[in-house]
Amino acid sequence: MAVPAEEDHGGATHHPSAPSHDEFFDLSTTVDPSYIISLIRKLLPSASNSNQGSLTESNEKEELPKSLSKNMDVDDCGEFSHQDSGSVSIGEEAWEECGCVLWDLAASKTHAELMVENFILEVLVANLTACKSPRVTEISIGIIGNLACHEVPVKHIVSTEGLIEIIVDKLFLDDPQCLCETCRLLTVGLQSGESITWAGALQSEHILSRILWIAENTLNLQLMEKSIGLILAMLESQQKVVDALLPPIMKLGLANILISLLSFEMSKLVSERISERYSILDLILRAIESLSVIDDHSQEICSSKELFQLACDLVKFPDKCEVGNCCVTAAILIANMLSDVDDHASEISQDLGLLAGLLDIFSFASNDLEARNAIWNVMARIMVRIRETEMSPSSVYSYVSVLVSKLELIEDELLNQQMVHSSHEQASLSSAGSTTDARNTSVSFYVN
Repeated sequence: MAVPAEEDHGGATHHPSAPSHDEFFDLSTTVDPSYIISLIRKLLPSASNSNQGSLTESNEKEELPKSLSKNMDVDDCGEFSHQDSGSVSIGEEAWEECGCVLWDLAASKTHAELMVENFILEVLVANLTACKSPRVTEISIGIIGNLACHEVPVKHIVSTEGLIEIIVDKLFLDDPQCLCETCRLLTVGLQSGESITWAGALQSEHILSRILWIAENTLNLQLMEKSIGLILAMLESQQKVVDALLPPIMKLGLANILISLLSFEMSKLVSERISERYSILDLILRAIESLSVIDDHSQEICSSKELFQLACDLVKFPDKCEVGNCCVTAAILIANMLSDVDDHASEISQDLGLLAGLLDIFSFASNDLEARNAIWNVMARIMVRIRETEMSPSSVYSYVSVLVSKLELIEDELLNQQMVHSSHEQASLSSAGSTTDARNTSVSFYVN
């Protein structure tokens, strides 16, 4: 199956965002639990109608999964009470309305926990198994994606028999919005305390190759962002997850695919300036940066001349206000690559545009000591190769002109480094771990 070829800049009409892990999600007001439970009941599918895309709430337990139907008689503790005297049909439009309300409510920790206590996962499993509607599938996965942002519900998700396998299988659908929600859910899973379980479901080459294929081939910008975000989550997860997923996905050509995607996004940046693509460029660069500091795999990234040139081109990009964060990551990547392959330094020693671009990046890295140190690292490797006695007066003048034109910026940065470096150096080294080798060049050399 293939992702549709047409380029889609938009998304579905209802896409609640995944809650941030740094945000407190309990709403100041809560929804009546009985209302939430009634919405869950309205999502119950009918086995007889599911293939036609309509969904039915029925009191005939044999039509429901055994794990769900055996709980339908419970009438206490706020759980299901199946009291209808007959079957009640609910069309897909009404199902969608109820599902979207639950999708939003699942962003609240309190509501999410109430939902899993009242069998929403079993109901969604029944829908994902029986219903063929892409919209129903998208909403079902979207609800689970918001539930997975909370500690207790994500434990219920991984303990629900067969659910993770059903979710992973949705990667092979050909509907972009279903794929977006599936990638988002898997990303949240890898960022959760249950990441090892999620990684175990993803580690086969068959599944990883599908994820790479989606990232490399889709023209849907939202899906491209979500699939690359999933790859980044694999690289930034805990070490056991990285150890499980990185070898097979590297074997499938991850490094070359990321470089190819970066090349494509750079061409789009130069020619079209589409703001919706900036986040995609940032994710690609962050994934490449992560690879550049992982033992046993960094050499494949750092030895790429194409990648080095692309990173340099981004640093020299004139309109940095649009892609400032990307330029900062590119500077860090250049520093990482120079630390592994010293020959790169000779290629940039005469590049005055790069030198000027590096100096401009300081203003975008004001709150990132590691990034600023990476910029100093690259500049030091350039400046140490300048031999005034071997250069023509015009070349010396050109270097001096660049530095003079950025003099105020350099002075501000040196003063800033003097004030904050002592207090931040130890914290930076202790929190950044093995990824900081190429970034944490002491600036005391430059300011003393």
